[in-house]
Amino acid sequence: MPKRPLKISFRIPPYPSGRKLKWRDAIHAAALEACTRAGVTYAEDDRLEVHVRLYMDASLLASHDVDNRAKDVLDALQGRAGGSKRLRRLSAIIPNDNQVFKLVIEKALPPKQSRFLGHVEVRRLKAT
Repeated sequence: MPKRPLKISFRIPPYPSGRKLKWRDAIHAAALEACTRAGVTYAEDDRLEVHVRLYMDASLLASHDVDNRAKDVLDALQGRAGGSKRLRRLSAIIPNDNQVFKLVIEKALPPKQSRFLGHVEVRRLKAT
């Protein structure tokens, strides 16, 4: 029996200088579309790895910590984009971020063709 697909890749918009809740909404929408397109659903016992590449201009690179942007991405994947921690206003892409066993996040100046759109990939944790 083949393994069910657990890999999605999608682009995310540039980080805004103001409202990060809208950014989390946009990440969630992009992830949901990628899941639908790939026929992927994540179960509570899936062990996952997440790779994130954020493109920022020089001033944002100097002022934004990757740990805070990682939290934004993981919260969006859990459907947590503001409001109560108990009640999600968005559906969960991954049930819980404790399923993420590996996280790789980097920030960089954007290549010209990127239009500042970052990359996110969620996939089954590779055995090491």
